[in-house]
Amino acid sequence: MTVDPHTAPSVTDPDLEGQTSSWEAFRATLRAAGVEGAVEGHRSFSRDLARGWDRPIRLLWIDGDHTYAGAKEDINLFRGHLADRAIVALHDVLHTFEGPVRVFVEDLLASDDFGPAGLCGSIGWAQYRPKDGARWRAPREALRRRAARLIPLVQRGRELRGLAKLRYKISRALVPHAAPDPAAWVRAVS
Repeated sequence: MTVDPHTAPSVTDPDLEGQTSSWEAFRATLRAAGVEGAVEGHRSFSRDLARGWDRPIRLLWIDGDHTYAGAKEDINLFRGHLADRAIVALHDVLHTFEGPVRVFVEDLLASDDFGPAGLCGSIGWAQYRPKDGARWRAPREALRRRAARLIPLVQRGRELRGLAKLRYKISRALVPHAAPDPAAWVRAVS
């Protein structure tokens, strides 16, 4: 399932350059990948879709409004629908947007409702495990402390320059963000 208004111009998709929508390009990509019949596309804003949502979610991918208010609203709207052991993933956690990094740090890593968590490139993810998430508190807290150092640098809402940009790059480099080892993942969650 996907939800996106597919509008233009879009601050999250500036490459649209005056096109009226990304909807047709999205559908063409699904057709080319051979998955059009397996993906339920909703041409809507998440807040509008959430009003009538009543199904469990196994993967919640948040990559829309990168403001704190927007990312926070997305997690709040759909958190109550997460299936046990669902994965929540936020795009652009390690970019200079305030929303994804704050929601990842403050809502996922700081909560015992989530178990294993990490970053793969700039994608922050956590597994929803409200029954036993506390088991992973120590590694989540270690990751939270490192990622939280980025928040004061991106909260200003302006382009980073000079020493602030250098400080951000150094702090970001100290946040582990390599792809998870599949065998280690299976051992950890078993």
